[in-house]
Amino acid sequence: MKDRFQVVIDHLQKHYGEKEVLRDISFTFEQGQIYGLLGRNGAGKTTLFNCLNRDIRSDGGAFYLQEGGKRRPLGTRDIGYVPSTPTVPEFLTGREFLKFFLEINPHTGCDPAHMDEYFAYMSIAPEDRDKLLRDYSHGMKNKMQMLINIIAKPPLLLLDEPLTSLDVVVAEEIKQLLRREKEDRIIIFSTHIMDLALDLCDRIVLLSHGVLETVEKSDLGQEAFRERIIAALREEDHA
Repeated sequence: MKDRFQVVIDHLQKHYGEKEVLRDISFTFEQGQIYGLLGRNGAGKTTLFNCLNRDIRSDGGAFYLQEGGKRRPLGTRDIGYVPSTPTVPEFLTGREFLKFFLEINPHTGCDPAHMDEYFAYMSIAPEDRDKLLRDYSHGMKNKMQMLINIIAKPPLLLLDEPLTSLDVVVAEEIKQLLRREKEDRIIIFSTHIMDLALDLCDRIVLLSHGVLETVEKSDLGQEAFRERIIAALREEDHA
């Protein structure tokens, strides 16, 4: 049986001038889990993702993938990132974009001849597959970004507020998709909406005052559990 892998963050720090956004982030994420990264707007959730994705440089600490007692740096292919605002080449159709992605990423082992199966997996209707991406709705663009990240099979998938502004049907489709896909990867789902995190995620991680704190989900139905999270977020707001 193949060893389960982990993504380990060790004392990660990031500041902008005198503002400490990530003060001391240490955490171990486990394969097969969806983590809800919960925090107020501006708490540093996107900054954390950008550090892990190497879009920005951290000011201290380290992060790596660990498997079978061995560790290695996270590479480009290890990380999938779906930002809150979809960014797609709007001059291409959905089919052209997917074909291009498969051609430049042969390591995925996915056959361009089976593109319609991939579209169907994401519930993208046949009549939409040959439309220009500029004519896609926000939700459909989001699905396309999600699709290429699922095809690429990165062990770490970072989702930055991916369900914001989506209609109820599309949001539910994506939640079901993530539940199906979690077994072979680590999914970190950033949101400021507590009910969404509680509904979708296996574990809740609170980003407050620049550090991460695990919040147990054993008492999800109890008001005290919610009040604890809200109180922590309020403390940050008045800090």
